[in-house]
Order: sequence, then structure tokens, then C-alpha cells
Amino acid sequence: MPSNSIDSLLHESRRFAPSEAFSAASEASADLYTSAKEDRVEFWADKAREYVHWHKPFTETLDWSTPPFAKWFADGELNVAYNCLDRHVLAGNGDRVAIHWEGEPGDSRSITYAELTAEVKRAANAMAALGVGQGDVVAIYMPLVPEAVIAMLATVRLGAAHSVVFGGFSAESLRSRIDDASAKLVVTADGGWRKGKVFPLKAAVDAALANGESSVTNVLVVKRGDNEVEWTEGRDLWWHDQIEAAEPEHEAQGFPAENPLFVLYTSGTTGKPKGILHTSGGYLTQAAFTHKNVFDLKPETDVYWCTADVGWITGHTYVTYGPLANGATQVLYEGTPDSPNPGRWWEIIQKFGVSIFYTAPTAIRSFMKAGRQIPEQFDLSSIRVLGSVGEPINPEAWIWYRDVIGAGTAPIVDTWWQTETGAIMIAALPGLTTLKPGSAQVPIPGIKIDILGEDGTRVDPPNGGLLVVSEPWPAMLRGIWGDPERFKETYWSKFAQLEGEQYFAGDGAHVDEDGDIWLLGRVDDVMNVSGHRLSTTEIESALVSNPIVAEAAVVGAADEATGQAVVAFVILKSNQEHAQTAAEASALLRQHVAKEIGAIARPREIFIVAELPKTRSGKIMRRLLQDVAEGREIGDTTTLADTTVMQIISDKLN
Repeated sequence: MPSNSIDSLLHESRRFAPSEAFSAASEASADLYTSAKEDRVEFWADKAREYVHWHKPFTETLDWSTPPFAKWFADGELNVAYNCLDRHVLAGNGDRVAIHWEGEPGDSRSITYAELTAEVKRAANAMAALGVGQGDVVAIYMPLVPEAVIAMLATVRLGAAHSVVFGGFSAESLRSRIDDASAKLVVTADGGWRKGKVFPLKAAVDAALANGESSVTNVLVVKRGDNEVEWTEGRDLWWHDQIEAAEPEHEAQGFPAENPLFVLYTSGTTGKPKGILHTSGGYLTQAAFTHKNVFDLKPETDVYWCTADVGWITGHTYVTYGPLANGATQVLYEGTPDSPNPGRWWEIIQKFGVSIFYTAPTAIRSFMKAGRQIPEQFDLSSIRVLGSVGEPINPEAWIWYRDVIGAGTAPIVDTWWQTETGAIMIAALPGLTTLKPGSAQVPIPGIKIDILGEDGTRVDPPNGGLLVVSEPWPAMLRGIWGDPERFKETYWSKFAQLEGEQYFAGDGAHVDEDGDIWLLGRVDDVMNVSGHRLSTTEIESALVSNPIVAEAAVVGAADEATGQAVVAFVILKSNQEHAQTAAEASALLRQHVAKEIGAIARPREIFIVAELPKTRSGKIMRRLLQDVAEGREIGDTTTLADTTVMQIISDKLN
């Protein structure tokens, strides 16, 4: 992408160096970069020994003899659940709180490492009694309650793999994932709380298993919602009954480092689900290392909260495995940010003294829309590190997040990674890095990132192109479940002409004169307007920089004159909704974009809307907005958090 197409982002001149006090106490030190550069493979071997307990130590770090299929620490053996539980208890930290859980109605439960270990042991015995063992897959379809984490850890304690399906997905989506992974057991709940109501879960499992043969032999049901459920005798079992009947002791045995840990299906795919396979040793190493260093974690004193559901990769790596491997105390919250009141998240931060907070730009922008007066009602002084994940964060949202939630002092780590990468790949280290609002900044130590042109040539800064990972990394996906050819074609074929394998992430990126990386979103989100390539991220950032705008989504719509035209959907801040007409706001914002970027980027149309179509993980479904912009019938909306949003937008614009 030409450098002048993201000038509005790169003209961001605000810089925030870490304070002397923060740097002096930083968990990460500059020699991490030095040692990783000197010998990248040996660097990861050192980290594997430092962060992971090995039942059998490894002697070989990386086997890259059959790329793109990597093996890390392959002759070593470990137990992932032991790493997250038993070893902390044996080290004398059994009384430390592992999880402060908050239910949406306000019920709370704090669980120590000793208590969590005991529950996981019983759950592992209960699952083993149902025939679960190494080589099996357990499907988990749950609300965000402690039993979801317990089920994950019990599964991997047995050497089995889990496939967590987000509790908001339909029965059809659940069925396709169960079938693809040949799951033996399903763990679910009667229901879960969302926006003041219990939404049923067991009914979706029943529907998923209703038609035809299934690999599932049993369904374990956690009682959470106290709602009515259908019951299939011989198949369905209450979780609490099985746990109470299970033996309390369970010895964790070691399994090979390349033993499958989990299969996680990427959302938004068409046809057969795409099951991303992760294995144990390399994944846990990078999960623990990045969690400790990117968030400057001090497990003895910090209270950490990542708001992701365990149905997504962020919830796997930075709710379950990274924090627990590091012996952290963390918060889990079942409900939504605005229920039962719009200050719910800040109330929880105040209650538990959260010091590290990790969430998505979508959530941050929704809080911007509601106004700073809501978080200002709460004591957020415990916060010392903020994190962002899921999509590029606009500079104005970054500044708001720092000023309003972080009291103008907390560093923000903007993290880039994917389901496929398993763990964070690009991020600032808060005690070392001078922060730039809107930039993901630098690869973490031990990760090799390049920006390439379409022809595979490395671009010189300042310039843009396609983001690739050019060396294998420990937490990398090991394949697509049951489909090695699809794995090679999807991720490794883009630059097959080059010497050495290049993992193409599907994202565009720009590297500036300092070597810092700016993510431009999916390559699919780049528009060609009259021969000029424009990034949706760039135009969205320009729109959000206007003080009347809370959130924006931009798509390219077919246009006879220019090939593609810019069409924007904008949510105004709550105090602006009645200050001017939609036509006035649209005209003002079209001029604003032209001033910030140039006339070529001026949107052909700007629609003022109340909501944007988002998946349950908070990502904006731009393809649906493109359907509206091009006058097509709106596509599949089943993965949206609120399926009525598109109808409301369509009705308003027609």
C-alpha cells in the first residue's frame, strides 16, 4: 500500500514513554530482544524451561524438516493442567485466588488455586469414567462460568483435546463443529445469563444431536440458569452429580509436547468449518511468556482481567492458559458490559481492584459513545496496564482509553495476533517501548515479521504491504483439523515462489521510519478508488477523530465511475444524537475525511446509524454493510450478537 494512503495515521505525533518508575520495575528487560536476535531457537528453548514444568525435559527444540508442519520440544512431555494448577499449589501458593468470578445477576465466587486444582481433579476423574482419554475430543458449549475453565483443564489433564464453541452460536454451528472434530463428550449448561435473562444452552445441544448419528456418547450439564431442560436418559448427566461421585485425587501424567491441546473453529467461514489445531508445549510456552511480559504481570500483587469469552482464542490464551500458567489472580465475568447498568465493567474493576485490563477496541468505542461521565463515577485507580485486542485501535479511541480508564498514565499495549498464531505476535512491552497511539509497534522477542509487496519483495520503511511471519514460532497452529492440504493452501501458498516458507496472515500493514508496525486490517478491507488503494482502517480512524463520532465502519461499494466508492456507517456520540440532522452530520464528516486524508477518500455516502452489525466477539461484519451499500439482499446474520441490527439499518436506509 502506498505510504501516502495512510498519512492520516502516520501523522499521529503523540508519543508516550514509560515512566522511570515503571521501567525500573518492569518484568521485561531489553536483553530479551538481544538474546532472541542472537539465537531465536535457543531463546525459545530457554523460555520453555523457564515458564513450563516438564515431566520429561526436551532435548530438541524445533523440527522444521517438513514445513509448514512444525514440531516444538517434540521429545519433551508435560501436562498443561499441572502447569496451570498443581505446581502453584506445590510451590505454596494454593491460597492465592485464581479466579474472582462475577455472575451477571451479581452472584460472586472466589476460587483459590488449591480449590481450582481439587475441582479439576474431580472433573478429570468424572470425564475419565465416561471414557475420555488421550486422542479424544470434548466439545464445550458454556456460558462464562468457572465450570467452563474447569472443563477445559480437566479435558487436557487427561491428554484429550477440547473444542470450545461460543455459547451464542446456533445448534447448526455447534453440530458442524461436533461432527468435524468427532467429539466424544459435550459439556454444556442448562442456560446462562445475558442482559437480565437466562438464555438456554442445553436446547441447542439437543437440537445439534437430534438428527442422524453422532460421535457423542454423553452430555454433561452444569446447572446455572435453573431453566427447564429436556433430558435424554443414558446420555445426559448432571455435572454436579458426576463431580460429587468422582474420586478426589488424580495424578497428572505427562503427554508429548505435540499432543493436541485444542481445536478452535474460526468464525465467518463458508462450507466446512475450519478447525485450527494447537498442540501443547510450544503453545503454553508462548502463552505464558507473552502474558507475563506484554502485560508486565506481577502474579503476587496484580489482579488481571481479560474480558474475552473462552469461546474465542483470546479467552483460551489470555483467560485460561496464560494467566493460570503464570499463577495470576484474574476476574471472570459472565455478562455484558451494559447489564444491569452501563457502568458494570467499571464497577467490577473497582470491586476487585483490577490492575491489568485487556479488552477490544469495539468495547472502548462503545464506552466513548456513552460518555466519560460513566467510568468517572468509579474508582479505577488500581489500573496500571491496559491492553487492546481484536482489530486495529483508532488513535482517538487509544487516547480516550488511556486518559479516561488509565488516568492518563497507564501504558496501553495494542496486541496483534490471530486464532492461528495462538499467542501475541506484535505488541509493545510497556516498560521498554515508547508508545504510539494506533500502532501495534514491534514483534515480540523471538518472532520474525516481514512486510512484503505483492511480488514478495521486502518493503523498505516507511512503506506498506502484506504482513507475513517468516520463521516458525512456538504457538503456531499445527494444521487445519483433518485437512493438511487446506492448511497449506490457506496460509502458506501466497508467497510459495520465495525461498523459505512465509505464513501470510491475510492482513495489510505499514512499517514506519522507526520500524514500528501499523495494522491496516484484512487485505479484503482495502479499497481501490480510481486506482488509489485506501484502507478502511485509515478512513475509520479519520472519522473517529472527529469529536461527534463514537464509532465508524467503512466499506467499498461498487461504483461505475471510480471502480469502488467509500461508504461509511457512523454512530454519533450520545450527546450529539440530537444536535444536528443526519444530513448535516453526514456533510460535516465527508468534509472532515477529505481534510484529514484527501478528496479521494471522501465518502460517497455516510449513513448515521444507532448500531453496527457485530459478531459475538465484537468484530464488525463489514460484508453485511457492503450488502446494504450495494443494494443487495443481506447475507447470513446468524453469527451476529444482535440479528435485528441489519434489519433496523436496512429499514432506515430504504
